[in-house]
Amino acid sequence: MKLADLDVIVTAPPAPGWGGRYWILVKLTTDTGIVGWGECYASTIGPEAMVAVIRDVFDRHMADENPENIELMFRRVYSSGFTQRPDLTVMGAFSGLEIACWDILGKDRDRPVHALIGGRMNDRIRAYTYLYPMAHHDLRGFWNDPDAAAESAVDCVARGYTAVKFDPAGPYTLRGGHMPAMSDISQSVAFCKSIRDAVGDRADLLFGTHGQFNTAGAIRLGQALEPYRPLWFEEPTPPDAIDDMAKVARAVRIPVATGERLTTKAEFAQVLRSGAAEILQPALGRAGGIWETKKIAAIAEVFNAQMAPHLYAGPVEWAANIHLAASIPNILMCESIETDFHNDLIRGTIRVEDGYITAPTAPGLGIDVDEDLARAHPYTGTGLHLGMQEAPCDYTNGNAFEGGAAPE
Repeated sequence: MKLADLDVIVTAPPAPGWGGRYWILVKLTTDTGIVGWGECYASTIGPEAMVAVIRDVFDRHMADENPENIELMFRRVYSSGFTQRPDLTVMGAFSGLEIACWDILGKDRDRPVHALIGGRMNDRIRAYTYLYPMAHHDLRGFWNDPDAAAESAVDCVARGYTAVKFDPAGPYTLRGGHMPAMSDISQSVAFCKSIRDAVGDRADLLFGTHGQFNTAGAIRLGQALEPYRPLWFEEPTPPDAIDDMAKVARAVRIPVATGERLTTKAEFAQVLRSGAAEILQPALGRAGGIWETKKIAAIAEVFNAQMAPHLYAGPVEWAANIHLAASIPNILMCESIETDFHNDLIRGTIRVEDGYITAPTAPGLGIDVDEDLARAHPYTGTGLHLGMQEAPCDYTNGNAFEGGAAPE
């Protein structure tokens, strides 16, 4: 059996874009006719250029190869161009292709992917979700409204979720880490207080930041949030400021989580060695795929750290996350996005039920991809999956973050 054909579909979820502007799905077909699906979570270049990268990675390193030879193909890609170091874009391309190889292998052997990577350790995986506006909420005002966030949290708990994430401390700027405005700290405290008062001890609070603070600013913010006992303080400093993130971890009594913008065990090992985080959040469509992330999870075991796979993408990457989670002992929880488009794209073959996801038992990834639906919603723009603002933090008028992908 050899990898024979590649197709790439860039599909756009309907506005307001929970999960980003578009999702990059890859479809691999073997010379025996088996189809495997994967998803590339890469946002550093535009979709047209990214499709070209995916095709180059496949043609150069994977075409005509046996899909079993995942370690060999990984080493080819990791070493490409005399590098042998993490490359976010190239590894993002490989990650989606690698996921598709596992889907093929599972279908060929009539076994779910988790059965091929160590077997099922966990029958059910704890899920968490962002807080999203409810039908009666103002879509723009929701992100700065602690009472609306608390109402959404109560709804999530009523549906079985035991953890909810929110990130009211914007902005995300390309200027690097900054000192938060006092209004950002006050708003963050207000969100934590309102949500904690609403849900009590029925749910963990997951406080999201996305690398926007300098070290001192992250410490100021984190210490202000401590009374509300969040389960994690996510990516408080820029992702490559590992030693500085470790300073935050030592100064704040909230576990630090990081990893959505990292790739391969090389980068995650640095995080663990430095003590920067106790919770790792790899995105499997970027981190190197299922096998590489399994290695990351094994390294994390040595450091007594837990895994919480990231998802701000489509349901194919979600399926890969779930198979990894089913197979490892140190899973904390998996991120989930509940929208009609997410559900319909895999025809409801994986769902969150009462706050948990049951490990699939069908062959491969265990999903039924609606290819026609994906092709019926092509992304035709030139934007990136996600973006960052150029304007600096506003210390006079305060800052607002609008969830989802901003209009182009």
